[in-house]
Amino acid sequence: MHADLAGRLSGPAEIISDRPDGLVLGDDDAVVKAHGPDTDSQALATRLRIAAHPLLRGILLAPLPAPQPPLDGRVVTAWPRGRTVDPEDPDAAPWTAAGRLLARLHRTPAAALNASIPPMRGPAKVARALHRLRSADAPGADAVLQAAATLPAWARGEAAAPPTGILCHGDLHLGQLVRHPRPDGPWLLIDVDDLGLGDPAWDLARPAACYATGLLIPEDWDALLSAYRDAGGPVAGPPGTLWPDAVDLPARALTVQLAALGLARAAAARREPDDIERDLLAACVRIAEIPAGPGEWDTP
Repeated sequence: MHADLAGRLSGPAEIISDRPDGLVLGDDDAVVKAHGPDTDSQALATRLRIAAHPLLRGILLAPLPAPQPPLDGRVVTAWPRGRTVDPEDPDAAPWTAAGRLLARLHRTPAAALNASIPPMRGPAKVARALHRLRSADAPGADAVLQAAATLPAWARGEAAAPPTGILCHGDLHLGQLVRHPRPDGPWLLIDVDDLGLGDPAWDLARPAACYATGLLIPEDWDALLSAYRDAGGPVAGPPGTLWPDAVDLPARALTVQLAALGLARAAAARREPDDIERDLLAACVRIAEIPAGPGEWDTP
C-alpha cells in the first residue's frame, strides 16, 4: 500500500504517520491519507465538503480539489502540505492561535453549511481506547475502567450525545495545526475525521486534561483559554477562570482515553508505564475516587 499511495504524489514520499486508523504520506507540496478500513465514507465526504466551505476558510485547511480513487478498499484524501508544530520548540507552540481558531469554528453557523452534519466523534475515540485497554493485559487497567464508569454513557461513546448545533473539531491537539502556505502562513486546523456537531468543550478537553494532570504548564493552558474566550468561544467561562465547569466532564473523558491508550501501548510493548502514563493513571484514580464536582480532581 505504501508504494501505491506514494504514487499519488509528485515528489519523493515520506511517511508522516502509519497507524491502523490511517496511513499518511507527504512530499514537498501535498499529503495523501489512506483512511482506516472502518471509515464511514459518506460521513467523511460530508466532512470534506465542510472543510472546503467558504465559511471555514481561514479556520480549516481545505482538501485538494481533485478526487482520489479508493486504494485497497480504503478512502483516500489529498491535502496541501503545511508546516507542523515543532515538537522541539515548545515555547513556540501556537496555543493562542489554537484558541482563536477553535472559537471561530464553534461560532460558525452550522445551519449555513447546507450539509447533514454527522456527530462529532470524540466520544467514539474514548470507546475505542477503552476497548483496546480491555483487550490488553495491562497493570492499572482497573483504575482507568473505574474512572470511565463515572462518566455518562454518551461520554464513553455508548449512547447518543446530547443534541447540539455547534460544529466541533473532535480531536484537538497541537498535531492538528499547520501553517499554510509554508513556511509562515497562518495557522489552520487539519484532520476532519472527527469533525461534527457536538459539545464544544470537547475541543478544549485534551489540553485541559494535560493541564489537570500537570503535563501542560498553566501559562500555556491560560493562553489557549484566554484566546478562545477573547474570540467569543462559547464555553470559556468568565474572565480569570482557569477551569470552566463545561470543560470538566470532557477533560475527565480525555484523561480516561489517554490513560487507556498509554497503558495498552505499554502492555503491548511489554514495558513499564512511563512518567506520563503514570501521571494519567494517577489522575484516573482521583477521578474514580471523586466522581462528582468540577475541579475536585484537577490537581495532583
